Amino acid sequence: MARIRRAIMSCHDKAGLVELAKLLASFDVEIISTAGTLRELREAGIDAVSLADFTGMQEMMDGRVKSLHPKVHAGLLGLRDNKLHFEQLQANKCVWIDLAVVNLHPVQSLIAKPGITLEEVIDQIDIGGATMIRSAAKNFRYVTVVVDPRDYTTIMHEVRAHDGEITYPTRYRLACTAFAHTADYDAAIAQYLSSAQARCE
Repeated sequence: MARIRRAIMSCHDKAGLVELAKLLASFDVEIISTAGTLRELREAGIDAVSLADFTGMQEMMDGRVKSLHPKVHAGLLGLRDNKLHFEQLQANKCVWIDLAVVNLHPVQSLIAKPGITLEEVIDQIDIGGATMIRSAAKNFRYVTVVVDPRDYTTIMHEVRAHDGEITYPTRYRLACTAFAHTADYDAAIAQYLSSAQARCE
């Protein structure tokens, strides 16, 4: 099993997030969070570290670049039983991230808005969040990724039942859900761009 010692949270849908974060905090899990999610957690009295403080880099380019940082992805992607990965992690002053709770703005509802422009859709495409999801899902042997608030109950049950650890079958299932989440997201964007191109020609 994989014990959660550090989690990163970045959620458009914040349903159930505070309850999950409170449980994690009670198990001494360090929580790292992006701005909007961080505000939600701190208002609920949950001690969380801002992503900017964690990486040492403020978000830039109107928020386009914030989680696309080696410290985030080294922590998510590194193989825990690989000696070279561990040495490189330490040499670059990085730490493991064991849980990613990330969900994306539902692009389907965005593109359905009357009068939405191509530029507005492009501006709202989430790159960093989708990349964190994929990094965590790829490394499901060690990392748990949660994209659907309906799965928080499972995580909370396992954390309680296994003293902060998540079982392999759960990590595997959640990785499948995560890749489906990003695939649906990308498919919706591709379909929209194709239709927008047709209208422009």
